[in-house]
Amino acid sequence: MINIQPLMDDAKCFEVVRQLRWPNGVRCPDWGTALVNKRGFHTHQAHRQRYECQACGHQFDDLSGTVFEGHHQPLRVWVLCLYFMGLNLSNEQIAAELDLAVGDMQTMTTQLREGVVVKKKPVQLPGEIEADEMYLIAGHKGQPEIVAKEGRPGRRRRLKGKRGRGTLADEKPPVLGMLQRDGEVVIRMLPNVQQATIQPVMTSVIAPGSLVYTDEYNIYDRLRVLTETQEPERT
Repeated sequence: MINIQPLMDDAKCFEVVRQLRWPNGVRCPDWGTALVNKRGFHTHQAHRQRYECQACGHQFDDLSGTVFEGHHQPLRVWVLCLYFMGLNLSNEQIAAELDLAVGDMQTMTTQLREGVVVKKKPVQLPGEIEADEMYLIAGHKGQPEIVAKEGRPGRRRRLKGKRGRGTLADEKPPVLGMLQRDGEVVIRMLPNVQQATIQPVMTSVIAPGSLVYTDEYNIYDRLRVLTETQEPERT
């Protein structure tokens, strides 16, 4: 493995963050005004600039309100973690590259993924959509609170798959995929495949009037009707 961490420094990382966050200059995250004053640098991070808004008096810095705020790891470590995630490396591989504990890396990658989901705009798939589900023999990996709630120790061996459909409760969760022909794809893990569970997911992702193709006629064909544009009632 090549340790590329020394090839990066926090000064460059903070410079990139400022360029991406404020392409037209630093602005107060509360008021949106550009009337801000610099207030030195962070005590423990020499390149983390502090600011004060002239309008509201609020103090903030380069990382305020971001997923990187409130963590002890240097910004370059977060940037490298994000880079390795883009290469589809496992948490164990990333931890080895950055010389961190696997548990810490699990926390970091989870926070980065959740941050991306929060910032990403909702997707609406119009046109012809193909929908189908598959089942994962996943166990409660990465969910120690559920294992503790069930009152059992964590498993060391892979679960054996059961025939037929599964649920999140029995550790064989269904994963629903919605693919726009010649377009985007949206994937959602579900607790089960009951219509009451699937309906709100599909109606939130698939645009009204779209045509849904699936081999589960009895469940999904009704959702085509539900997603069609309704005529307004005449009074």
